[in-house]
Amino acid sequence: MGSWAIIGPARAPRGRRWVLPTALLCLYGFLASLRPSEPFLTRYLLGPDKNLTETQVFNEIYPVWTYSYLVLLFPVFLATDYLRYKPVILLQGLSLIVTWFMLLYAQGLLAIQFLEFFYGLVTATEIAYYSYIYSIVDLNLYQKVTSYCRSATLVGYTVGSICGQILVSVANWSLFSLNVLSLTSVSVAFATAWFLPMPQKSLFFHHVLRSQVSREMKLTLPHPPALSLGWDGLGGCAGSRLGPTGSECGRVDILKVLRELWQDFLQCYSSRPMLCWSVWWAFSTCGYFQVINYTQGLWEMVLPSQRFEIYNGGVEAVSTLLGAVAVFAVGYIKVSWATWGEVALALFSLFIAAAVYVMDTVRNIWLCYASYVIFRIVYMLLITIAT
Repeated sequence: MGSWAIIGPARAPRGRRWVLPTALLCLYGFLASLRPSEPFLTRYLLGPDKNLTETQVFNEIYPVWTYSYLVLLFPVFLATDYLRYKPVILLQGLSLIVTWFMLLYAQGLLAIQFLEFFYGLVTATEIAYYSYIYSIVDLNLYQKVTSYCRSATLVGYTVGSICGQILVSVANWSLFSLNVLSLTSVSVAFATAWFLPMPQKSLFFHHVLRSQVSREMKLTLPHPPALSLGWDGLGGCAGSRLGPTGSECGRVDILKVLRELWQDFLQCYSSRPMLCWSVWWAFSTCGYFQVINYTQGLWEMVLPSQRFEIYNGGVEAVSTLLGAVAVFAVGYIKVSWATWGEVALALFSLFIAAAVYVMDTVRNIWLCYASYVIFRIVYMLLITIAT
């Protein structure tokens, strides 16, 4: 009777505490994605501001981002867990500022390649943005907060793309001015990130009290399904070892953490659905980045921006807005993904492949635009489900 008296009042404040960090994280994601110059990046690099050639942009600059992201992903993942998310989100905000500052003032091939490295760091640190909230909220809110956080970034990108298209087509703003606006937005996002509360736990380096996990899992779930994948359902690890204080691990043992990481890896990927979704995630993310990286170059070949009016910003806005609607709806869809997940993966992946094929083979700018919109909507929908 006494234990229930203690636990009962504690649940309500915990239930309310998720609102503020979720709102701050969504605000950060919105502002960090509000970059009106991004749909016109290729045109900016090929134009008089940077005066680069197509060969330099497509063969020597854009690949730097792809390979930087690949190299940084795993160390950033470990750093995210060790530093407990918030510092890595701040690093992402700072990297965005450096990227856009250099986009404004850096000159020459080497400087722009260095800029692409920082943008690779920006994309690699997205893991902190999308995993931070799981260390703050309860398991039963995961689906909802995932849709909120991803929708915030998509809405930010939509608003930025619309503003960019209007300012270029109607107000005749220069692309340099659009980059100034983007730098302002990411700077405000960086300031917002400082107000995020610091999580007290993470998956591998900072564990929560096992008795607390068991107690809260029993109160919130009829059975703890997340434990079958090696997770405690609250952002901690099912195999946590208590330190001398009884509340958290003592001094971090890197080798022990890496062994635990390897054990959880083996346990997680013994699950066939987990393996299926993860393999899809890896291949689809690589494909998505490649398409995003070179789509503006394809559009430039079909309809050169130096001679024609282009609508890159409008297309990005439409695709992102419709994607945001789909992502937001996912948070409220009641579907057994264990049953229908693989079927959805197969069907929607075929749609993605068909859209990319049409975009590449049909030399009509409007068909290219339409295929790109379909491609992005379906990808955003599936990646949110996978998350």
